[in-house]
Amino acid sequence: MFLHRFTAAVLVYFFMAGVCAQGTPQDSLKKTPAPQSHSNAKWYDKIGLRGYAQFRYNRLAESNPNLQCDQCDKGIGKNQGFEFRRARLVFSGNPHDRLFLYIQFDYSSDASSTSKHFLQLRDAYFDYAFDKKKTYRLRFGQSKVPFGFENMQSSSNRLPFDRVDALNSGVPNERDFGAFFLFTPEKRLTLLKRLVDEGLKGAGDYGVFALGLYNGQVTNKPELNNNQHVVARLSYPFQIGNQIVESGIQAYSGKFTLAKDQISAGVKIRENPTFTDRRIAFSFVLFPQPFGIQAEYNIGESPAFDPATDSIRVQKLQGGYVTASFRTKVKSFYLTPYVRYQVYDGGKKHETDARNYDLNETEIGLEWQVFKNLELTLAYAISNRKYDDFKTAYDEKGRLLRLQIQVNY
Repeated sequence: MFLHRFTAAVLVYFFMAGVCAQGTPQDSLKKTPAPQSHSNAKWYDKIGLRGYAQFRYNRLAESNPNLQCDQCDKGIGKNQGFEFRRARLVFSGNPHDRLFLYIQFDYSSDASSTSKHFLQLRDAYFDYAFDKKKTYRLRFGQSKVPFGFENMQSSSNRLPFDRVDALNSGVPNERDFGAFFLFTPEKRLTLLKRLVDEGLKGAGDYGVFALGLYNGQVTNKPELNNNQHVVARLSYPFQIGNQIVESGIQAYSGKFTLAKDQISAGVKIRENPTFTDRRIAFSFVLFPQPFGIQAEYNIGESPAFDPATDSIRVQKLQGGYVTASFRTKVKSFYLTPYVRYQVYDGGKKHETDARNYDLNETEIGLEWQVFKNLELTLAYAISNRKYDDFKTAYDEKGRLLRLQIQVNY
């Protein structure tokens, strides 16, 4: 409770400090007179539109149609075919020099197992910057929770098809509703922007240091308890010769409540299904120039199903991944072969009965960036997935070849 109050106090302090630093509107005009063209511009003239779409087929050379992955891609396994994995539209811009607006929709979301391609809100937030360099910012709304590097990395930039189970299960869909303080020095902001602009698979600017409060019940879900999660992240990019490295540490802590519709009848569970949920993760990234390494590992505890007692209780978890890649330019396009290995042992709080997983998977792929607006990726996955819930003891192994076409617009 003290940590929650401390975090809230920090957010309020920085907000008030930023407001006081601005002075009156008249003072601001005297210090930084705006050009005539800027003053005549309408707010909607400063909003841009962009996005991307990923079209996939996952069943080439499939060895086991019973192998599935609900968290990573529902298009894997029997009775599946061609699909849009993601189809995004992003509205973003600066209605004011110190105000940034970001709204992202996905028009390929599934409403149920039989209804596809519904429009769903993914992000909706605004940033208030205390200065024009945007060194200090406050963010309010539904945004990515600053936990992990791969979670922050856009799916349009990531090499492997899906995020790893180990870290993404901490913040499924990467987002939640909350308030965050972000700090990024000007030199680090320039470096972070370069990593994205030059196609080096950067994650963008989510703060060299970030601190926040968020609901903790995952994306587009209502809060179910009177506690907020606290999250903090320190991730520092730096250059050594021609190489760029980013290392980080992040952690969150809170209470997670299982919704009634995700608990099977007959499961032994406390009357109030609210559980401790906390993790700490370590990240290291060597950006591909031309050789790259990306690795993360997290430990913690969260609700998980215990098949020995048919109950849901707090249990320890651990897992992570390492990805190696090599980026090379061939004539006018880029080729990036990669290999990733991931492991995870622990619960997934957002799934039925907080399923308890034991998995390992290797993905070997090749990304071909034909030009800026078109990318093709082919990947071969070797997967071993086990989980337990009250009704199922799932244990499947398999191999499959996956194809993705990505269009950036």
